[in-house]
Amino acid sequence: MGKDSKQDDPEYKARSVALRLLARREHSRQELSLKLRQRQLEQTVIDLVLDEYESEGWLDDHRFADVYSRQRMDAGYGPVRIMAELQQRGVYFRPECLADRTDADWSRAAAELREKRFGLDSLRDDLTEKLRQARFLARRGFSSAQVEKALQIDSSEQLWTGEEF
Repeated sequence: MGKDSKQDDPEYKARSVALRLLARREHSRQELSLKLRQRQLEQTVIDLVLDEYESEGWLDDHRFADVYSRQRMDAGYGPVRIMAELQQRGVYFRPECLADRTDADWSRAAAELREKRFGLDSLRDDLTEKLRQARFLARRGFSSAQVEKALQIDSSEQLWTGEEF
């Protein structure tokens, strides 16, 4: 079979495109399926290739969810936003790295993000600033309880000690 005839084969094209995409970064099954459909490939061919790649261990939604979640946590995003982004990518389960973190861990992460972005000045007398910081943390995907705990900390308190979270 010549090179031109291989490139005309939809199964060959699906395999090569999927493998090239997976070599760059982890993808969810839904992401790969969408990218292959955008290349005008038949859904039956796509399903065949993705099933094979899953059985080979090259495509794994659990691995994708774990890697993606860790990257987003490192970038300062909270659990609500991370789960919403995973669901947009076809992952409807809670990855282990998210399930292992407690509410106190997330509150601490929100407080760290607040300290990095705004500092830990007291917000007791400045409702406008408190609301601005609360909106920022909420957009980042922290729950209202986590945001409230993060906003209660000021520079006179020890951020990393105690069970106050």
